[in-house]
Amino acid sequence: MSSERSAASGRDGEAGDGARLAAALRIVLLRLSRRLRAERSDESLTLSQLSALSSLAHVGRCSPSALAELERVQPPSMTRIVAALEEHGYAARAPHESDRRQAVLALQPAGEAVLEETRRRATAWLAGALSELGAAERATLADALPLLERILEH
Repeated sequence: MSSERSAASGRDGEAGDGARLAAALRIVLLRLSRRLRAERSDESLTLSQLSALSSLAHVGRCSPSALAELERVQPPSMTRIVAALEEHGYAARAPHESDRRQAVLALQPAGEAVLEETRRRATAWLAGALSELGAAERATLADALPLLERILEH
């Protein structure tokens, strides 16, 4: 009976350790993500608008409803986001190739430029922060990258 309790305790301890690690990792990644997003080159863009613009760059031309689904927002919210992106000249509507009743969104050169500058700024900030770490610390982070990628696949 005591060996069963010990085994159960071990599993509970491992589960608790996993939960603590998950909570700590979640907090650190959220804070890092916020810090990187703060490097956006157009401060008038909301984070939702920047995210939608990035998704549009990644997937290419798509309908506003498809973009809403990708961004996991309701269509009325995406309507406001798209209107702001069009107003800035970052995205434009174009006729659908096979169904003229529909429109698709297309990334514009100004949108590509703001994304590129935002990425450049975020990378520069992160490179600066990493340069303050020692070689062994940077190697530890590099070794963790494949593990983080595996977590993303889950």
